[in-house]
Amino acid sequence: MKLGMLTGDPEALKQIAAIGFDFVSFTTGPERPLDASRPETIRGAVEEARELGLEVTAIGFYGNPLVSDLEGRRTQVEYWQKLLDMAAELQVEVVTGFPGRGEAESVRDVIGEFGKVFGPIAERAEDLGIRIAFENWKGGGFFTPADWEAVFREVTSPALGLEFDPSHLLLQFMDPIPLVYKFGERIYHVHAKDTEILRENLQKFGLYGKSPEERWGRFRIPGLGELDWRAFFRALLDVGFEGGVSIEHEDPVLSGDRFWEGARWGYNFLRGFVPKEK
Repeated sequence: MKLGMLTGDPEALKQIAAIGFDFVSFTTGPERPLDASRPETIRGAVEEARELGLEVTAIGFYGNPLVSDLEGRRTQVEYWQKLLDMAAELQVEVVTGFPGRGEAESVRDVIGEFGKVFGPIAERAEDLGIRIAFENWKGGGFFTPADWEAVFREVTSPALGLEFDPSHLLLQFMDPIPLVYKFGERIYHVHAKDTEILRENLQKFGLYGKSPEERWGRFRIPGLGELDWRAFFRALLDVGFEGGVSIEHEDPVLSGDRFWEGARWGYNFLRGFVPKEK
């Protein structure tokens, strides 16, 4: 198991390495700083990371490849193919992202379309020796165990798995720990992010508060929310997970000028669970 950080900014690499992280995982996309349509941007970032002593555990594209607009869908599917080829070229073993949901609530509502799109993508990933890890976020259409089961049933390829993020489960008042045990063999990458429940807001506004002032939950750096991290890492160890645990820094308190303070806080907290290799 290794401890790292997610970024889409190649300028952040020196700071990530200086903190002491083992690896970096990258987010990419059309017209972003790291873009598979401009392969030199990703190649350069991977090379720089490795020169700084950082392993690269995953490259991700977090889109919605099930959109009903066929031209938009074709563009996103082609992007997935480019990213798989780049991962194979650069010897990065995991490509992360979302299965998509089109214009529906979840991927389960368009599961037939998912099969048409990701059947060939999974086959290509298998041929390349790449694993695909879907993050369990609502916006990506993959936010409940029922969604995960539907996806793995529709496309049975072992190339498809989870980028397991406990924070999104906590926001649904779900316990992540039993789900690690249930889906352990499908967990290919982990996002380390916590969730804080703002109980005063929950008591006053219920679940349906919409303005920022009424929200009852927010993401936090690991250790500043609800998750029992000792139990979480015990579960990962029990199921034999050996991949990357990547801090996804979306903490609204430790943000802006305090962003790197938050990154260091998360690193110091998680380092006790993920000892640094010699």
